[in-house]
Amino acid sequence: MNRRRLAAALPIGMLLLASPLLANCGAAKAGLAEANKATGGAIGGSCPDTKDVEAIMAFDFAKNFNINAEAGAKLKAGTAAAVELKGFADGVDADLKAACGGIAKDLGAAGEAKDGTEACNLAIKAMNDVKAKLGAKAQIAVNVKPPRCDADMNVMADCAAKCDAKLSGGKAKVECEPGKLSGQCDAKCEGTCDLKAAAKCEGECNGTCDAEVSGSCSGTCKGKCDGKNATGACAGKCEGKCEGGNVKGECKGKCGGSCQLKAQAQCDGTCTGKCSADFKEPKCTGEVKPPEMSADCKGHCDAKVNAKLDCKPAQVGVVVTGAADAKLADTFKATIEKNLPIILKLAMGMGDRAAKLAVNGKAVVEGVQASVTEIAKTSGNPAQAGVIGGKITACLGDTFKGAIAASGMLKADVDVSINVKASATASGSAGGSAGTK
Repeated sequence: MNRRRLAAALPIGMLLLASPLLANCGAAKAGLAEANKATGGAIGGSCPDTKDVEAIMAFDFAKNFNINAEAGAKLKAGTAAAVELKGFADGVDADLKAACGGIAKDLGAAGEAKDGTEACNLAIKAMNDVKAKLGAKAQIAVNVKPPRCDADMNVMADCAAKCDAKLSGGKAKVECEPGKLSGQCDAKCEGTCDLKAAAKCEGECNGTCDAEVSGSCSGTCKGKCDGKNATGACAGKCEGKCEGGNVKGECKGKCGGSCQLKAQAQCDGTCTGKCSADFKEPKCTGEVKPPEMSADCKGHCDAKVNAKLDCKPAQVGVVVTGAADAKLADTFKATIEKNLPIILKLAMGMGDRAAKLAVNGKAVVEGVQASVTEIAKTSGNPAQAGVIGGKITACLGDTFKGAIAASGMLKADVDVSINVKASATASGSAGGSAGTK
């Protein structure tokens, strides 16, 4: 390249870095085409398809951006992390918007929410308004069997091996948070057993029970409630039969759901905790601990694992008694039982994981974004660094910005989902104090 061409290239590189017109893919391509024309092909290469993570991983960043292999690997992993993070956050927000929007609409709230957080705030207000209308004598009892979200450890191992060259060839050893490993246990299980079918539970049953119970009941308690004879909703401890709902406590018959074992026992289902033999098809209900790899690859793989979580929905049972408006009580019951499980998937099932991803994912993307200038310098030609930096920004700047914004949205969604859970599951007098059941 002669001096005249370099002189033309440098200001164009600065223009690519600064121009707001390059905030979308079309503008980026147009800007690159003009820059290539003006510099006689000094920039070259192309942009990766940022809508497809697999295409990003197959894209040769080093060659197309004229940078060294190490810088290319960092840029690739950071871009994949940004796309995975935004995709996950968008999916969470869409689910939350639909579920909270359903509650708000069913309970008479006006207006259309722009996102999940706004929809959930509308739902909280609508629930509180309905509780006031049900009257001070109304008793609301909500029983929840929490959702269960399992991470496939093979997803992390596969992602790590593809992202970090030193982990290929079966070197990507993945671990699970102690006590959170689950799978089929053909020996003795110590922890929780999610039963395949109703069976005797030597421990605490969380689900249905076909005999007498001693614990909470989301349906109709036929027996004693907190020491008093009662037939109906029991906001405390039920001693007797629980009909039409779930229990949490001792079941003297067959338990349908999960069983918190008192000691090691056979588990005809999925065991979570410890198995006296090796687990089959192991999954992790807690934090998946990846092998040692770059922060950029970890950000990419963490987001991929979260996006592929296998979540069994929560089960929710609502009983309202003494309501001033029976029809409104039925509407409240129906919308909570329908929509709350989707909200609890985030609030209880993957809330901690999602909150960590929002913070760590943002840090990874911001780190790569801030390193563009240094990455561009690895070309070995200082005179072209400005042009290369401009090209990277033109191709990927909007992707980075979108991911950073999505991380904030994800954090807000996690927080508001917890607030919805607290409001929806508050039990006791609709017009007075409330507790969580």
